[in-house]
Amino acid sequence: MPKFCLRMLTVVLAAACLLGWIAAPVKAANIETSAESAILMDAATGKILYEKNAHKELPPASVTKLMTMLLAAEAVEEGKVKLTDTVTASENASSLGGSQIYLEPGEKFTLKELLISIAVGSANDACVAVAEHISGTHEEFVDSMNRKAKELGLKNTHFANAYGLPAEGHYTSAYDLAILGREALKYQLVSQLTSMKEYELRNGDFKLWNTNKLLWWYEGTDGFKTGWTQEAKYCLASTVKRDGLRLICVVMGVPQVRGHFQESMKMYNYGFANYVYKEFAPAGSKQGEVIVHKGKLQTVDLVSQEAVGLCVEKGKEKECRIETRYFANPVSAPIAKGQQLGEMIIYCGQKEADSIKLVAGEAVGKAGLLEMFKRTVRQSYSMTPPIYAN
Repeated sequence: MPKFCLRMLTVVLAAACLLGWIAAPVKAANIETSAESAILMDAATGKILYEKNAHKELPPASVTKLMTMLLAAEAVEEGKVKLTDTVTASENASSLGGSQIYLEPGEKFTLKELLISIAVGSANDACVAVAEHISGTHEEFVDSMNRKAKELGLKNTHFANAYGLPAEGHYTSAYDLAILGREALKYQLVSQLTSMKEYELRNGDFKLWNTNKLLWWYEGTDGFKTGWTQEAKYCLASTVKRDGLRLICVVMGVPQVRGHFQESMKMYNYGFANYVYKEFAPAGSKQGEVIVHKGKLQTVDLVSQEAVGLCVEKGKEKECRIETRYFANPVSAPIAKGQQLGEMIIYCGQKEADSIKLVAGEAVGKAGLLEMFKRTVRQSYSMTPPIYAN
């Protein structure tokens, strides 16, 4: 390519980044890691704070179980299964090797006990028992895992089993696992399970200790999963929250023993040293009101569906601002509680950084003819003009 064209291309790309037409590259962090692949991500927005070969397809070992727990949490929330369900171990489940709780065919546990065994003890046999309970067969559950991966847009992920032992066609990436972690954080059950440090199974005869040592070693750690096989080496997907800022870190293919903890702490130290969480409004806070046309109430509060805040580089907090947008004002009744009626946009500089839904704080039914007549009469006698939008 001629030098003139190269110069022009460089100028155009630089201008595009400045104007926000294309995403600027991730800020280069002064981090050297032995991980084959790694990523540090802001959990709230998905903003990448550091990455190394983040989309490389690699075996995840037992970090696979994060997807298993996510699907189980979904099934519980949907009412398909209950934590109190009795699960009977099959011959198939009891035949698994690797880390396990040594299930015997016909042995019975509650679904909750088996999920704890997966989260804390990384039990492969418990994964199969849970999979069979939820989907009927382990194979059908694995199909569900791959459907969920596709639904989440995980482009470098495919599962061959629910537990993570080496298998052909079983791989994922650090980026995909971080996205999976963001989804898992929506389910309190996953956080409860993966934050447990220990558990006594079989009436205290079998003690489980969480393999994620960051729960002891790194302040604010409250979840996710470790993994190791000779093929995958040491892997860890974890999450830490400090002073409102929640980060997700994934490291894969770390060669040294306990290196997945050391490399993760190194990245977290960078993240918390250089970034801060700036909150504009807490979740559920009132952010305005909308006039309701022909409603039993004449206005309805707009509340933020989640906390209005942002991960931002330290020292740049003052460059961020918020803007409220109503979809319509007035709106026509009926209005359902939680119905989106607007959004809050967070800007950093001139660039839109995030948006948060604004929803109706309560339901507003449609006013009857008698109510509308009474309202008109009251307004006429009081000489009070009706409420209209500006």
